[in-house]
Amino acid sequence: MRLSICLGDYNSTPDGIGAETRRIARFADEAGFDSIWVGDHFFNIRGSLDVPIPEAYTTLSFLAGCTRRVRLGAMVTAVHHRHPGVLLKMMSTLDVLSGGRTWLGLGAGWNERESRGLGIPFPPLAERYEMLEETLRIAQHMWKGDTSPFHGKHYDLAEPVNVPNALQRPNPPILIAGGGERKTFRLIAQYANACNLRDWPGFETDLPAKLAALRSRCEEVGRPYEEIEKTALFLNETMDPAAFLARMERYAEAGIDHALVVPPVGWDDASLELVASALPETEKLTPTGR
Repeated sequence: MRLSICLGDYNSTPDGIGAETRRIARFADEAGFDSIWVGDHFFNIRGSLDVPIPEAYTTLSFLAGCTRRVRLGAMVTAVHHRHPGVLLKMMSTLDVLSGGRTWLGLGAGWNERESRGLGIPFPPLAERYEMLEETLRIAQHMWKGDTSPFHGKHYDLAEPVNVPNALQRPNPPILIAGGGERKTFRLIAQYANACNLRDWPGFETDLPAKLAALRSRCEEVGRPYEEIEKTALFLNETMDPAAFLARMERYAEAGIDHALVVPPVGWDDASLELVASALPETEKLTPTGR
C-alpha cells in the first residue's frame, strides 16, 4: 500500500510560502512518500478567504524543481477551469520538466463560488460530465501525438499539436475523483488509471460498497478491475502513530491501494514525521482484492 501527502493550507505568510513548500517537498522526497498532491482550488474552501491558496500548476512546477523522485499531481482539476488543449499542454510540459513524474487528476468540479468569483463559467453538472469525457478523449488524442482535428460537443481543436509530448508512455496516469457510481465510475472504468474516494469528516464513505460498484462498472465496459488503482483522500486528525497505522490497516482491508493524507492546518515537522513513521508498515500492507 502506498502513502502520499497533499498540500492544502499553509502555515506561512505569503513571503514564506516558497520556503515552506520547498521544505515539505524535500522532506517527502527523501522520506519515501509515493507522491505529493496539490489541491487545485483558487479560494480557501475550508475557511477564511484570507488564507493563501497558491495556484496548483504553478506550485507543481515549483515542486518538480525541488524534488528528484516523488510523483506530482493536482487533487483534482475541475474540468471547466482550464481549456483541455491548454491543460494537456501544461501537463505534458510538467511531465517533461519533472522527468516523467506526473499524474493528471480530474473531476467534474463542484465549487461554484470560486468559479463565479473569478468569472469562470459554471455549467450544469450534466454538462460538466460531458466536458470531462471530452477532456479525457482529448488527452488520449494529444498524448498519442495525433494532430488531426478533434470535434466534440463542447470543444473543437483544429490542430492539437503537443510538442514536446509527455515523457511517460503511452501517457501520464490519469486519476478521476468522485464517488458517483453511475457517471464518474463509468468514466474511471473506461479512461482512468486510478479512482479517488474522499473519506472526510461529514463526508465519510463506505469504501467497500463504493469499490464494489466500481467493480461492476469495470465489468460493464470490459475493463479488468485490478487495473484501477484505488486511492482514498482523508483528513488526518490524529498525532497517535498507532491510530494512524490502524487507519491504514482499515483502508487496506477495504481494498484501498494508496492513501493520500491531508493535515488539518498545514504540514509542520511533527505531522510530517508522524506520517513518515508509518511508511515502513504501510508499505507491507496488501489491499484486499489484490
